[in-house]
Amino acid sequence: MPELLPDAPRPSRGRARAVVAATVLVGLLTLGGWWAGRDLTAAVPPVGPALGGARLFDQVVSAVAQKYVDSLDASAIYDKAVTGMLQELRDPFTSFLTDERLRRLNEAMSGTYAGVGLQVDIRDGWPVVVEPIIGGPSERAGLLPGDRLIEINEESPKGWQREETSRALRGPPGSTVTLVVARGDQRLTFSLVRDKVHIRAVQRVVLLPNGVGYVDVNMFSAQTATELSAAVDSVVKLGARSLIMDLRGNPGGLLEQGVAVAELFLDRGQTVVQLRGRAGTAPQVYTDSTPQRWPTLPLAVLIDRASASASEIVAGALQDHDRALVLGVTSFGTGSAQNVYPLSSGGALRLTIARWYTPVGRGINRPPAIDPEADEEHARDVTLPDTIRPRFRTDAGRTVIGGGGITPDVVVGDTITPLPVQALARAMAENSRAYRDALSRQAQLRKQTMATATDPVSPALLDALFDDLAKRNAAPPRAVFDAAAPWIARSLGYEMARVAFGAEAEFLRRAQDDAPLQRAAQVLREARMPRDVFGGTERRTATAPPAAP
Repeated sequence: MPELLPDAPRPSRGRARAVVAATVLVGLLTLGGWWAGRDLTAAVPPVGPALGGARLFDQVVSAVAQKYVDSLDASAIYDKAVTGMLQELRDPFTSFLTDERLRRLNEAMSGTYAGVGLQVDIRDGWPVVVEPIIGGPSERAGLLPGDRLIEINEESPKGWQREETSRALRGPPGSTVTLVVARGDQRLTFSLVRDKVHIRAVQRVVLLPNGVGYVDVNMFSAQTATELSAAVDSVVKLGARSLIMDLRGNPGGLLEQGVAVAELFLDRGQTVVQLRGRAGTAPQVYTDSTPQRWPTLPLAVLIDRASASASEIVAGALQDHDRALVLGVTSFGTGSAQNVYPLSSGGALRLTIARWYTPVGRGINRPPAIDPEADEEHARDVTLPDTIRPRFRTDAGRTVIGGGGITPDVVVGDTITPLPVQALARAMAENSRAYRDALSRQAQLRKQTMATATDPVSPALLDALFDDLAKRNAAPPRAVFDAAAPWIARSLGYEMARVAFGAEAEFLRRAQDDAPLQRAAQVLREARMPRDVFGGTERRTATAPPAAP
């Protein structure tokens, strides 16, 4: 699936999910996927001076400032000292946030930014519109998917990177940006007034066959619970008798919103989550205070490795109380909560202040790597075997597993990337952009001849794609390409559906190949009441068909 570039945090599932996964994962997993609070006015608590330590620190700073071989100004030395101290905590979610990182985090949490509201991908060196954001200045002005941006404020964006395009499209509300776009043989000029653009937390609401509703929750920003409530009401009015809530790729967000989403499906008095801080402090328990909205609606929740923090809170609470069947693969494993404290010098300190536990007491932090010097990526890439993970019992007596993410009731989905796809990825490592460009080019060429969004990808189309890659000097060995042909065909088919018929058509085509979604729909078709989704069994495993690269 091509990477997408918006001029802000972006939406999800099908095309939309790729959008959020690319940006919000960066904005939350790397900035901290779980906010215990939003009090940015709180000062960092004062600490009594440890005179000996302070004296030692001052002596070291003085020596470095005066004697180190390379000159450093005092502010740089203090910045490095702060960074080093926080790194020594060995906590990937505790860090110093610069003004820019804090701004990005605030945008992700509010779901709002100032810009023109475009999802843009870089194709053949040019920014190309994937989709205007609903309600944004670009949609109101009439920009369309496939428009190529050939001028931004009288400057050619050819060869720009994603960050450059993003900066050019953003700006204060009320400011103007002029775009010239190529649409077929036409050259069109748009003068857009930047405005506040809201990225909806729930991007897709679909009624699938057999009365199965589908909602895609991309992030836990300020309005997630409100948007989800309206989305479920709307799909129920369309005739949904059961519901799939898709949390795959959702990196988390605000604690209050994770709690509020879980409360929509739980009964008054049921525990949602508990936070445990320092030893000697009382745990903070969040308990549902309202009746659930849809008590007779059977529910399935989809998770994957990128479902983190607030997503895990919701999945864990619904699993512990036997309110939803959880399907997919084990989640990311973010079991800590952070607060963000503003600093007088600018920026903020993001600090882990508690660990959280599911209603039955499961901690889900993925254990750190054995090597204390491992980087963050490898420190998170540790999975304990199920046989040594602690067992817990749900309200109904089902067994659930703690330690290392939320483990689904039904394991379905790729656990290992297929070998032909791995080989293709290695062969295309330096040519991934050319691969995306070639997919887009072939889809554009077939736009006028597609009869339906599910038209098959023929061997001739794959040959044409390979020839296109060869002309770009980016073709992998033919044997590697042919071995990965089933997955390449899927990717090309999705791109063709999007280009010819739009994002909804692409989603429906993807849904046919989506093993977790199809398994959830199968379970829900047979369910009349919420308890029916468990079918009298505990954890089950399904073999998934291989996913497209």
